[in-house]
Amino acid sequence: MGLWTLLEGFLLLANAFAILNEDRFLAPRGWSFSEFSAGRTKSLKGQLIGLIYATQYMRVPLIILNSICIFVKLVSG
Repeated sequence: MGLWTLLEGFLLLANAFAILNEDRFLAPRGWSFSEFSAGRTKSLKGQLIGLIYATQYMRVPLIILNSICIFVKLVSG
């Protein structure tokens, strides 16, 4: 497993977090942003909710990184 494979794995994980819908998936399970902002940011659940919302906020850089990854895969075969 090389560095490129590891970076692709992290990119796929970030994509998975970015497409989670709050109304359909997160809120029914108690993972909404309103619970995150209630002051429970020190727990593991609070940290994960913060990570999910950070990746959702950074969608444009994710699109750029995905485009670079696709281009490299096309060029390198």
